Amino acid sequence: MIGKIVIGNDFYGVLAYNQKKVREGVGYVIDSNIELSTSVEMTQEFNLIRELRPSLGKAVLHVSLNLPHSDYLDDKEFAAFGCDYLVGLGFDNNQFLMYRHTDTEHEHIHIIANRVRYSGRTVSDSNIKRRSREILNGLEKKYGLTQIVGNTSTKKSLTQKEIEKTLRTGNVPIRLVLQDKIGSAISESTDTTEFITLLEGQHISPRFNISKTTGRVSGISFKYQGVVYKGSTLGKKFSWNSIIKHIDYKQTRDRPVILSANEKERGTHHTGERNHGTSIGPEPRIDRSAKGPENPFEQSKGHLGKIEGDGVIGPLIEESEWTPFRLELIDDDIRKKSKRKKKKRKGSNL
Repeated sequence: MIGKIVIGNDFYGVLAYNQKKVREGVGYVIDSNIELSTSVEMTQEFNLIRELRPSLGKAVLHVSLNLPHSDYLDDKEFAAFGCDYLVGLGFDNNQFLMYRHTDTEHEHIHIIANRVRYSGRTVSDSNIKRRSREILNGLEKKYGLTQIVGNTSTKKSLTQKEIEKTLRTGNVPIRLVLQDKIGSAISESTDTTEFITLLEGQHISPRFNISKTTGRVSGISFKYQGVVYKGSTLGKKFSWNSIIKHIDYKQTRDRPVILSANEKERGTHHTGERNHGTSIGPEPRIDRSAKGPENPFEQSKGHLGKIEGDGVIGPLIEESEWTPFRLELIDDDIRKKSKRKKKKRKGSNL
């Protein structure tokens, strides 16, 4: 169950919206403790109680509760679910209206409630989204529904954009898929190699942040279906410092397998298999010439060649230590020879 909460100050606007759905035949009331009437008259009834707290600006609770495509509740069950939800938030002595809409593929209801209780006290909206998620977790179990989010202390909740995308597409959010799959890999792994193998078996590519000076792993990210999430954005449980508390990790021993995993994730591993730190050969270009590093200072020794036709023909320098300074000397020597040839040509023409 996914809940969207809005705390507002205008009863009429939200009532008019839901009443329009009723007139269009795609909405109806499944529960209420106020008299059903026009939007204006129901607004007046809500405002009678609201006047008990005239200084309260935002007195309107508007919630939509949305079922995954795989779940279903009939009107009676959904009304009971909605009432349990309101009681959990502290709205056990408040005015409310509960509409069911049928204009989307996923089943959902809208709840409008007055934050001012019949006693005149106000229901707090402090941390209401977090409290809402915790209540929904418990109600999902009670009503046998699909569990959307587990322990909120170790898993990050969905963002508003992720919720809206889920409602629009009906697909389970990638964040939840990763939390489930990575959590299983952590619990089933004994060491780093097994952890990486289990992730790759579920089409998840880990990417390790490695210090170039110390070789220490400082973080981890996960790529799935073209989307990359940092471990920490999935929840504390999925940060690297937390993961290594559950698996056997040794920096020196596991460095080759971690480097290999990074190569595969970045697409630089030619065979698709781990090479455990071995070097990767140059890729042939379409013109069949060798493709080396873009930075000339990273070229291997003795491989400065002149390209003609199909490939390299003869080194321009000897198989000795190459430096930029040596290349400057060679260029200078070539320029001097070129000048001498030009002088000879001019002398021959005279």
